[in-house]
This record gives sequence, C-alpha cells and structure tokens, in this order.
Amino acid sequence: MAPEIKKPLRLGVNIDHIATIRNARGGAHPDPVRAAELVACAGADGITAHLREDRRHIVDDDMRRLKEEIDLPLNFEMAATAEMLQLVSDVKPHGCCLVPENRKERTTEGGLDVAGQHNFIAPFVRELTDIGARVSLFVDPETSQIEAAKSTGAPVIEIHTGAYYEATAATDPARISAEFEKIKSAAELADSIGLEVHAGHGLTFWNVQPVAAIPQIVELNIGHFLVGEAVFMGLGEAVKEMKRLMQDARTGAHY
Repeated sequence: MAPEIKKPLRLGVNIDHIATIRNARGGAHPDPVRAAELVACAGADGITAHLREDRRHIVDDDMRRLKEEIDLPLNFEMAATAEMLQLVSDVKPHGCCLVPENRKERTTEGGLDVAGQHNFIAPFVRELTDIGARVSLFVDPETSQIEAAKSTGAPVIEIHTGAYYEATAATDPARISAEFEKIKSAAELADSIGLEVHAGHGLTFWNVQPVAAIPQIVELNIGHFLVGEAVFMGLGEAVKEMKRLMQDARTGAHY
C-alpha cells in the first residue's frame, strides 16, 4: 500500500481584534498592518480580515493598506452585499470568504446557509470570481451545506469549528468526539467532491491538533485566540507556537 500523501497545512491569521483594541481608544495604535507584518515574520501563510458592515474593527483603509503593504495573500471575510463587492473590486484581495453577518452578534455565530440562499449566493460567487478573487464559503459541517457550496462554483469551503470549540471549552468528551467527527466527515466529503478545505473559529493551542491532523484540511484561520495570547507571550511567539502545534499534528510528531 502506498504511503498516505500529507498535504501542506497553512495558517491564516485573522488580525481583526488588533483593530478592536485600536478602536476602543480611537487613533492609530495598535496598527493592524503592523500586526500583519509581525505575523508574516513569524511564519503565517496568509492574513485574514473581516470588514464588517458596521466597521466595528477593521475599516476600509486597513484593507487597502493590508493589500498594498503585506506580501502574504489577503483573505477578505465579508457579507454578500453590493458594498462589499465594490470594495473587493477596488482592493482586489487574493481571496474572499463569504460569511453570515448579524449586526448584534459579538462574533460570527454559524455558517452561511448556502442551501437556503443558493440562488442569491451562486451569482455573487460568479461576480467575485470574475473580479479575480478565490472564493470560499464559511459553512457548518453539514452535508447539505457542503453540496450546496459545491454547486455555487466556489472552489473552497471553510468549515465552521465553533461547536467543536464550545465542546472543548465545556470539557465534555462525548460532545467533543461528536463535533470532531462532524468536522472530519465534512472535510472528507468536501475533498471527495473537489473542494479545497479550510477550517476555523474557536481554535486554540489546546484544541487545534485534532483538527490540524485531518489530512483533507489545508488551511486553518485563527485570530481571536492568537491576539489574546499575544498579551502574555507576544504576537509573533503565539503564531510560532500555533504553527508548531499544527505541523506536529500533521506529521504525527506529538499527536
């Protein structure tokens, strides 16, 4: 039997909450672009930023500066709106990840309902693709959503790992196992039908390795945890530690 070929695993770092800290006081400090420079030097493979409709953290100028000043691929998380489409046309990020957005939510609460909104999302995916962006859809680990995502023409999905995070935070072994199996099965299905598989939301030093070990997943996007850990160990060191844990899980060195 031929040995299993393990795909490389990338780390995209979401720098939204550097901007959250900046906006709490106003002014220009701390600068999310400087944070992006630091995580690039620490070994991150991409930068993710969510430009929300209410501009609660990242703002338009941040997106433009990130694209102009950072060499890493820029992943623009966004709602499917005409305003965001115009900004993609102006900024031209490497990729766009469509996410659901609720003005009152503290963070993204679930995946995009691609199955229920297919006739709206599919044309939007085509418009983003025509601009030149690689499109991903942020979805819950559900068969119906993954199959609907494939039918839109988007080449990538990002599996929402929030329920897995909640299970690990509750230290509930049965829930952890059940939620992990959903992620694993979703990744296998998506890969089998030709989708590139990413994952993210709520991943930490303590729960990332099982997800990182899933061979079909090629990218993890992590932000809030890394920004929080930066208070204690520095942003660059937090990114390096996350990369180490991911790679060890991928190779089986310590997992």
